[in-house]
Amino acid sequence: MDPNAALDPETYQTLIDSMVMLVSTWGIRVLGAIAVLVVGRIVAGWVRRSVRKALDRANTDATLSPFLSGLAYYVVIAAVLIAVLNLFGIQTTSLIAVLGAAGLAIGLAMQGTLSNFAAGVMLLLFRPFGVGDFVDVAGSAGSVEAIGLFTTTLNTPDNVQIIVPNSTIFGETIKNYSANDTRRNDMVFGVSYDDDIPTALDTIRRVVTSDKRVLADPALMVAVAELADSSVNIVVRPWCKKEDYWALRFDLHQELKKELEAAGCSIPYPQQDVHFISQSASA
Repeated sequence: MDPNAALDPETYQTLIDSMVMLVSTWGIRVLGAIAVLVVGRIVAGWVRRSVRKALDRANTDATLSPFLSGLAYYVVIAAVLIAVLNLFGIQTTSLIAVLGAAGLAIGLAMQGTLSNFAAGVMLLLFRPFGVGDFVDVAGSAGSVEAIGLFTTTLNTPDNVQIIVPNSTIFGETIKNYSANDTRRNDMVFGVSYDDDIPTALDTIRRVVTSDKRVLADPALMVAVAELADSSVNIVVRPWCKKEDYWALRFDLHQELKKELEAAGCSIPYPQQDVHFISQSASA
């Protein structure tokens, strides 16, 4: 067909009708898709801001707040894209099934990483400990430096950094030494069997109660706990603020040794009595 040849009226009318039908059919869908995308993005942004504000009002962890608000944003965007595909008559059921199967395969391949991620979200939601707390988790003890979505970073008292997977932490017992404002300082002091026990008890009470860091409530406990092999063991259990725990413990050990000796008490060394039985030459 010669491109320069003029179209006959019938062919021209057919072409016009086809273009009108195409525009009327797909033009409305394209305009609708554009409108859905624009409105969907506005709604997604509004949802993200609303979730972020709600989490901030709830004092949610700074690491978790942007993640959850971003997750809400992309969920809305995914729903908008599915709606746009439906406008063009694309069957999204098969697409969703394929994406679900791919997600399952990826989840199985990355189950260790995903378990750490899930545990990190749970740690940030339930907050069994916070940054700065001294904890014992998964066999490691230290101050919490950071709580991430996959790992938690600890610093030991001798400044060694430990990075612990979150799944290991959330699946084990967590000891948080900083959770409560006060702590009981459990100590044991041994005196000789030859010492006067009431004198030792009175001396210990006098020294401990004179320290201003010792709390009056709960009450101090000083009692004979055990008649050991080499000493009479006395338990000393004062309460103090958590920030005074170690300083009080160290100072009381030093002061009580000095005062117990000044009161005539002695702190015996571990000892054993060995008996020799002589046998006759004939035996």
